Amino acid sequence: MVRSIISMLCVAFILFIGATFETKFVQKQFSEFHSVLEILYEKVDQETATQDDVYAVQKNWLDKKRFLHIFIPHNEIKEVDLWLSESATLVRDKEWNDAISKVEVLKELAEQIPRTFLLTWDNVL
Repeated sequence: MVRSIISMLCVAFILFIGATFETKFVQKQFSEFHSVLEILYEKVDQETATQDDVYAVQKNWLDKKRFLHIFIPHNEIKEVDLWLSESATLVRDKEWNDAISKVEVLKELAEQIPRTFLLTWDNVL
């Protein structure tokens, strides 16, 4: 019986450490991505952005999503991919109002997705 309790405590500890690592990793990746999106947002707002600027953000995202596939659902990754692709096309066509709204959605996604990985009762239950 004592071994069972010790084993369960060890498993709970390992799960807690893993969840903490996952949360911190996802938060860090999206925080960095959000910073890149802020720069793109300013450029689109000033109507000075180029398609290469969006491609630079896409490259940043591709580097991050290689590892994020392990932790977050593929649908959320696909959603960010979609919004980035649309942003690139809109910036290329100089449709600034639509492009700024797409980048705003991307910024919101970069804030909301990591919140689903916080160690809170809402996420645990």
